[in-house]
Amino acid sequence: MANELRQLVDTANAPIFGIDVKGNVNEWNNKTAEITGYSKNFALGKPLVSTFIMPELQKSVQYVLDQALHGNETSNYELEFCSALDEIRYLLVNATSRRDAENHIVGVVGVAQDVTETKSNDRAVAAMAGELRQLV
Repeated sequence: MANELRQLVDTANAPIFGIDVKGNVNEWNNKTAEITGYSKNFALGKPLVSTFIMPELQKSVQYVLDQALHGNETSNYELEFCSALDEIRYLLVNATSRRDAENHIVGVVGVAQDVTETKSNDRAVAAMAGELRQLV
């Protein structure tokens, strides 16, 4: 069963990443590696917030993670990952507390949806609407 769950996480079509109680990456599936450009081997053990999150959002992301480490989970939180190519990837994340067999919180798991393309389309539509308003 453990191998099946590992394969499910690794091959999921959604970015899944996790941290331990110190904030270091301990989960990084194939989709997260694909959209960020950072391999699992590179990411594991690195501090998530200071390594991968855009500087202007680091405090708010750290707050969400700290809340999840205290059992207060967050749904549909938008964050900005900085990719290996210095591109911003927008992710809509559910931050869930990770618990051990004794129900102690041992970290946080983020299950995300990459909304980068949607954000880009929204900006393009807003720009066109602004241009149309200027013409009228």
